[in-house]
Amino acid sequence: MTATTTPLNRLGWTLADGLTLIGRELARLRQEPGQIIAALVFPAVMVVLFGYVLGSAIQVPDGGDYREYLMPGLFAMVTFSAWLGVMTRTASDATRGVMDRFRSMPMARLAVPFGQTGADLLTGLLMLTIMVGAGLLVGWQPHRGLIPTAQAFLLMIVLRYALSWVGVYVGLAVKNDQVADAMVPLGLPFTMLSNAFVPTDGMPGWLRFLADWNPVSALTAASRELFGNPGAPSGNAAWPLAHPVTAVLLWTAALLVTFVPLSLRAYTRRGR
Repeated sequence: MTATTTPLNRLGWTLADGLTLIGRELARLRQEPGQIIAALVFPAVMVVLFGYVLGSAIQVPDGGDYREYLMPGLFAMVTFSAWLGVMTRTASDATRGVMDRFRSMPMARLAVPFGQTGADLLTGLLMLTIMVGAGLLVGWQPHRGLIPTAQAFLLMIVLRYALSWVGVYVGLAVKNDQVADAMVPLGLPFTMLSNAFVPTDGMPGWLRFLADWNPVSALTAASRELFGNPGAPSGNAAWPLAHPVTAVLLWTAALLVTFVPLSLRAYTRRGR
């Protein structure tokens, strides 16, 4: 960089490098059609599996259609899958030396994690669109109008982006991509331990505490509130469920403030 380099110029170079790497990640997905097919089929399978197989045996609190109760939980589940995909891709690049090649190039330090998180945001939007279509086909719909509906999806998008930075950090922190692959199944218990599929009222006290303070529960409750779907929290609900939109925004801010600098430091130190 020359002496005339300004912060605005550095920001422009970072964005340009990051967009280039976003294109690289999307191109890699096109070369691996199996991942794209799985990403498209997974949301529809979840709707059928939970909506019809399990839904036939589950009663919604205060009545209502279970599939309308379920869909916000499935949206939250897809949102929280972000960190797992980013983690495995980042760990794979780090293990195979791709990160070292990027580090040796005249590239902005932020560009590599920005490319990973940006590409995940685009694929996440595609998965969310497929799941919305599947939900509409099985009878789900938002009831409170365009603006609350848009607010619900915006919450999912910003939280997914924050979670993708968690994936970058963990992918850089693990020893190799095999360790990252072994961690993927841990995502399912995390999403299941929430109000996404069943109410938390019937859980034992200690388990209900964990479920109520799980960010998956906050996002699910916020989505139900903004969509106007059944499943409003009871009068003695924990704070994240009584104020779910605020809770999601706080989780998003906390994750970004914590994991963006941690990811940058891990990326810098990985090559030493």
